[in-house]
Amino acid sequence: MIRQPIVCVMGHVDHGKTSLLDKIRETRVAKREAGGITQHIGASEVPTSVIRELCSPTMGAAKCGALKIPGLLFIDTPGHEAFTNLRKRGGSVADFAVLVVDVMQGFQPQALEALKILREYKTPFIVAANKVDLFKGWKPQATNSFLKSDAMQPDWVQAGIDEKLYELVGRLSQQGFQSERFDRVTDFKTQVAIVPVSAKTGEGIAELLMTIAGISQKFLEEQLDIEVKGPGKASILEVKEERGLGKTVDIILYDGSLRKNDEIIFGTLDGARETKVRALLKPKPLDEMRDPREKFNNVDEVFAASGVKIYAPGLEHALAGSYLFAVNDGNREACRREIESEIEEVLVKASGPGLTIKADTLGSVEGLSHLLAASEIPVRAAGIGQVTKKDVLEANNAKSGNRYHGAILAFNVPVTDEARAEAEKYGVRVLESEIIYSLLEDYRKWVEMEKEVERGEAYGSMVLPAKFRILPGCCFRAKSPLIVGVEILGGTLRQGCQLMNEKGEQIGELKSIQKDKEPVEEARAGDQLAISVDTHMTFGRQIREGDVIYSHVPKQHYELLRTKFRQHLSEKDLELLTEIRRVAGDVFLA
Repeated sequence: MIRQPIVCVMGHVDHGKTSLLDKIRETRVAKREAGGITQHIGASEVPTSVIRELCSPTMGAAKCGALKIPGLLFIDTPGHEAFTNLRKRGGSVADFAVLVVDVMQGFQPQALEALKILREYKTPFIVAANKVDLFKGWKPQATNSFLKSDAMQPDWVQAGIDEKLYELVGRLSQQGFQSERFDRVTDFKTQVAIVPVSAKTGEGIAELLMTIAGISQKFLEEQLDIEVKGPGKASILEVKEERGLGKTVDIILYDGSLRKNDEIIFGTLDGARETKVRALLKPKPLDEMRDPREKFNNVDEVFAASGVKIYAPGLEHALAGSYLFAVNDGNREACRREIESEIEEVLVKASGPGLTIKADTLGSVEGLSHLLAASEIPVRAAGIGQVTKKDVLEANNAKSGNRYHGAILAFNVPVTDEARAEAEKYGVRVLESEIIYSLLEDYRKWVEMEKEVERGEAYGSMVLPAKFRILPGCCFRAKSPLIVGVEILGGTLRQGCQLMNEKGEQIGELKSIQKDKEPVEEARAGDQLAISVDTHMTFGRQIREGDVIYSHVPKQHYELLRTKFRQHLSEKDLELLTEIRRVAGDVFLA
């Protein structure tokens, strides 16, 4: 039996992810026909009969009649956690994805992150270029077809829409994907189809549904074959409190069947756990979902692919993103091993260098880990649940080896007061967000801030170019420590640096600087002050009034000042740096 493809809708916030499905559902609900399109929290089923009904008037009955799949199962829970929780060994439960992009705004951060996730999971996808109705001059037409509507637009509007679409093509190319407008695609295996659509007017809905259905049917036939009588295999999308029932799990059944009273096994933080299905709750038709108490039908059996809510004892410990299998004496141990091994694989125990990450679900941990790996950011420890004192101590241990690993990424989880106090005490940064891409961006910004601090610390230890003259009548001590009055001619003089004369001869170390009888760390051009020098030379013999003295800049510092810290120096400073290198001669090269 061929099941319906599981299609995940992704995209940047406010670009119209759920609006597209809302438009399809609105079309059907208006007819008040029971059983047309149903919606579970996070899942919407669109049967082939509805696709034919919407598409036949614009695309032809013969073309729509070629569809053999039973329909499309859309996963439209907001956020990437919906996608990452759809897990199975080696990839995602989702067969296909629709990446919704505002055609006027182009690819925004969440859409770009979605591309990374889709590439990581090797999930085929198309781009729905939404909001074509917002293009200046676009005149909405009474049709579900983009091609028919586009043909009715003025030439300059058609050209403008094409220009916007090719901006998307260019951006996809930068991300490593070949793409083209859906009707111009020559090879759906190598090119990503872009379907212009308006969730507001419905234009393009026909082509969107037919493109998804057609590609799924043509290229995913092997994946869609299921064993109807086989034990159910599912992925837990969410763990929820359901009024009157307690804890339930929303699952996507991607293979086999599941029956009331079946024994099931699922993942928890303590390993695999078994229970027995008390109730299977399937959604009622959408036009009957006004009263939350009548949201579901109690059914005895469900088949893949399907979204369903399970009520059973002990589900409060289930991990969203974990597998859920129907078990019997023949497969129980194999299922237990598979669940426990994949949990162990995803939840990394502290070892080696890297960040500490905590998330709300197994799928979120895996998704965040994948994105970090793609950015070549190592993970030291990964877990589920709130950030605790133990997590902070782990991050602090990692920080001792690499300051950029002294951070905890907390995705959609709370941080205990004790953990916050410990983090402040040890200087561990806790970054929190409900959006994965924001978490990664915040981490990158924090790293840049840390690098600035590090650069500041390193620059603070640099010997800077400096040049000064010994003032006449200002020798206060002739032998070591030599104390004389000087005028800074250029650069910045810092205590602790080595000094040299105009011949490049080493004079000694600058021990201290006093300005207006107060000690200072450094002096700048124009300052007149007293300095103390630890030297083997004597004033009046090797050192005299009017002598010009330089700071001796070590070769390593010279290279860093010319490159890494160049922005800290003025042009005069850079010229003085070159002069110091010339004066130092062979000593500089040593």
